[in-house]
Amino acid sequence: MDSVFFTQFLMISQIETIIFIALLFVLFSVMNKLQKKGLSFSVRMLTSTVLGLALGILIQLVSGFNSDPTSITFVVETTKWYTLFGNGFIYLIRMLVIPLIMVSIVHVIINMQDGANIGDLVKHTLAITIIMVSISVVVGLGIGITFNLGGGANQVTEGTREISTVSSVVDTLLGLIPSNPVVSMYNTNIIAVVIFAAFFGVGAKRMSKKHMDIVKPFFDLKNALHKIIMSVAMSIIRWMPFAVIALLANTIASRGLASILEVGRFIVAIYVGVIIIFLIQIIALMIFGLSPKEYIKKAMPVMVLAFTSRSSVGCLPLTIETLSTKLGVNNGTASFVAGFGTTAGMQGCAGLFPALLLVHVANLEGIPLDFNFIATSIIVVVLGSFGIAGIPGTATMAASVALSGTGLAHLFSSISPILAIDPIVDMGRTLLNVTGAMTNALIVDKKLGQLDIEMYKDMSLTNVISSDE
Repeated sequence: MDSVFFTQFLMISQIETIIFIALLFVLFSVMNKLQKKGLSFSVRMLTSTVLGLALGILIQLVSGFNSDPTSITFVVETTKWYTLFGNGFIYLIRMLVIPLIMVSIVHVIINMQDGANIGDLVKHTLAITIIMVSISVVVGLGIGITFNLGGGANQVTEGTREISTVSSVVDTLLGLIPSNPVVSMYNTNIIAVVIFAAFFGVGAKRMSKKHMDIVKPFFDLKNALHKIIMSVAMSIIRWMPFAVIALLANTIASRGLASILEVGRFIVAIYVGVIIIFLIQIIALMIFGLSPKEYIKKAMPVMVLAFTSRSSVGCLPLTIETLSTKLGVNNGTASFVAGFGTTAGMQGCAGLFPALLLVHVANLEGIPLDFNFIATSIIVVVLGSFGIAGIPGTATMAASVALSGTGLAHLFSSISPILAIDPIVDMGRTLLNVTGAMTNALIVDKKLGQLDIEMYKDMSLTNVISSDE
């Protein structure tokens, strides 16, 4: 099967490709049977994670744990087909992001009781976001110094990657203002969409006090659209366990073990950071009187999707649904804070990760890790965390902002080995982004006095998705 039809068009030219595609369908059949047996959504998510991991390792085993899996034909073909099911699911989820945000924000505002203060929501969201991302940066710097990242390594003077263009803080903030709402939607500029939807909702709410007879059809339409978009979201989300198998297997199979071991210390450091910051998030919830047991169990499906999809934006519909229907967060707070968190103040991609990179580069160059360096790093990384898009591949931009802001832009090539294994570290980073957004939403809603504590404690809601299947 060496013809162009098989090798380039169909991309099935090896017997191994056929076997691994067939094996994927066998695992899909297993997941389908578990679903029909009524196994809980959380259990199916964990099962799919284990199956995806095992499948990825099996592909690596058959390839002989080659240091460059992309040079092996059957691996390239297999992972290409796996993207149809894994990335295809992410595309469907991302399809819902803009309409979900638009409809949810407007829906909440027009149904808001008189006297509710949108300003308080914005103020608390900004305050909590800045505090939490600052903590993640401090933790990242501390872990980087403890692990002595970059210490003793050979300096890299050449690299194939170039530094990304970095905008000033003013330009970044201006870019969040929706000068053209259609362009903002096209570029998935979540904050801009939230701002536009908020103005739209406030305008509709204000007119309802004077011309309710005229705007009532709009109110009815928005309420109906909200029901419909949530139904569509749930229809797609229930396929998530199937997609997780393909997503995780694809990530493991396409990265060689040699490239992973080369920067093993950095990988260990970032996952230690993920664990520490996650524990800090849990402690923050406990400080505000929220038990971590209910949170972890109900949020587990979101965490699994974040870990395997590596897309904060792709997780957004499930994040909002989990916050509002399982954890008792007001739908407006869930939509606003979670949406905001996919672009600004991401504790993994834009907090922990660039902090570790700065220590790595500083040690490579023998730059003293003194008070000035640490203080500058915290300020630069926190400010740079506003405007980093929550989609796979943000590592280059996050690194660019951090290195440029600290005057180390000329050393960008030295992080090429780390960027080469980005999918491995990105799984943990994205998990932290999403749990950070959920934690922030819970804290903000608790401070606003809107959190439904009874719903938060109700463990019967843990598998609400499976009950609709």
